[in-house]
Amino acid sequence: MNILKKAAGKILYGIAKLLSVVLDVFIKVVEAIVTVLGNVTKGLIAFIGMGGCLLLFIFSGPLGLLLLMNPLVLFAILFFVIFPLLGTKFVSYLKYIKYIVTEFLFDRARYLIDGISYQFESFSEYKDKYRRMEEERKRREQQQRWNEQQRVWEERFRQWSEYQRQNSGYSDYEWYRQNAGNSNQNMYQDPTIEFKKKYEESCDLLGVKYDADKYEIKLAYRKKAKEYHPDLNKSPDATVMFQKINNAYEFLSDSNIERYRRMS
Repeated sequence: MNILKKAAGKILYGIAKLLSVVLDVFIKVVEAIVTVLGNVTKGLIAFIGMGGCLLLFIFSGPLGLLLLMNPLVLFAILFFVIFPLLGTKFVSYLKYIKYIVTEFLFDRARYLIDGISYQFESFSEYKDKYRRMEEERKRREQQQRWNEQQRVWEERFRQWSEYQRQNSGYSDYEWYRQNAGNSNQNMYQDPTIEFKKKYEESCDLLGVKYDADKYEIKLAYRKKAKEYHPDLNKSPDATVMFQKINNAYEFLSDSNIERYRRMS
């Protein structure tokens, strides 16, 4: 009986492994197609932008009507415009399916081969784990972006402070004359104006006052994020707006709130 169980487990493990490889290849192919089509679409948009008036004239006339009635033309438009948008979600869905199905099969195979208990009893538990993993991945990526953003700002303010310290005895004209032709001059520009502008634009995007504290900012972010979440808001610009809201919230960190208050 144990021999049969182990044999069945090995067969199930082989099926899971094969399915994992097949899905990996399929996902990579779909990702490549989405990337290529996305680049082609961007190129077409740029081309249309350069000759927009001419194309508008052509498509508003009888020739444009004939072209739009052609099934091949309509298919091409839908393919190059809609597929890159839906393709990204399709890839995410494929990764989701691959994980829960293969992990389920691998768990059952290990149980049959070695008697190791299942990690989870049902598909829904694997789904929950995948969602938690994705949330954690996004959180780590957000933290990495925030760390890099803070590193850049800290370096800019450090360079500006160092420049002021070293050149405190020079007038702006004397410093410019002595450093004419220096390609690093732009490194020593006061970042204060740009920082304040970005801070205030982020506050405007979330709809909070410039002197809002972190709790007000967090509450406003949650409301805006819920309003523009792509799963809830089906408007064409929802995804772009959702990303802008996230970027604004990332910028309005505790340290940046404190820095802005010191500047005010």
